[in-house]
Amino acid sequence: MKQSQKKKRKPITDDMITEFHADDFGYFRGQSGRILACSRKGVLNGISLFANGEDLDQCLGMLSGCELRLSVHLNLMTGRSLSPAASIPLLTDSDGVFRAHFRDLVLCFLSGRRRDYKEQIKTEFRAQIRRLLPLFEERGMPLRLDGHAHWHMIPVAFDAMMELVRDEFPQTAYIRIPVESPAVYIRHLRDILPVPPLNLAKCLILMLFARRNLRKWRRETEKMERKVFLGVLFSGCFDIRRARAVLPSAQAYARKTGRGLELLAHPGSVREAEDLARVTNEDDRRFFTDRGRLKEAAMFRHLRGN
Repeated sequence: MKQSQKKKRKPITDDMITEFHADDFGYFRGQSGRILACSRKGVLNGISLFANGEDLDQCLGMLSGCELRLSVHLNLMTGRSLSPAASIPLLTDSDGVFRAHFRDLVLCFLSGRRRDYKEQIKTEFRAQIRRLLPLFEERGMPLRLDGHAHWHMIPVAFDAMMELVRDEFPQTAYIRIPVESPAVYIRHLRDILPVPPLNLAKCLILMLFARRNLRKWRRETEKMERKVFLGVLFSGCFDIRRARAVLPSAQAYARKTGRGLELLAHPGSVREAEDLARVTNEDDRRFFTDRGRLKEAAMFRHLRGN
């Protein structure tokens, strides 16, 4: 063998601590099939499920024989609610299509309607958790929660979620706290830059939300699993180069802190015209068709080590 021949790259996954996770499963069949392909052909080992997904029942049938970690993907942003529209008028239109705005949820205390928002969010979150809870029970899996576009971190939504966890779903074992540690990135700036400025802003906002939320709900969240998290900073540009640069440091940091690691991406692109016509949120339509979805799917495949 010639010395110039490259050695086969060794896998850099660590199944003991690393969860390679994809959000948005269950929205559409084609999209969900692309997500599962990242498990069959790559390192994906966790998914979040849209309880109000357009094709959820068919997509759940696709999970037969799959050993994936599951989470409920709490959603206030896209599609139709599971609750009757009349019961959550601040969140949907009269047809039950979500029409809540990020700014309204963040600033609802200024309108004096914070309590109304919280109770309506609880109503919908309860319905979404109950829709998927039998699946977790059937598989003997702990209940885990996260949020579409991380809206579960907005204080009024986080309070609604945590009141449900405290009073109705105490079996919840994990809630995603999407805050990224600079310690993971500091050695690799040349490999990971540039990143979209909007992603930096999202990281800052989520960090501020997390400080408030964890302080208020310390008693409940301290009982749950915490993980080192990667995913917001590289949203839309999480390619194999960036992943290979930061993953070993992230795994080392997770071991040092005694935590697991969740690496999040969104490989579920939507390509079918009939499915795109059913997307009710324009931001999601752009997101699901962005080339970043293809990069993230390729990243999951290539991390297998070839």
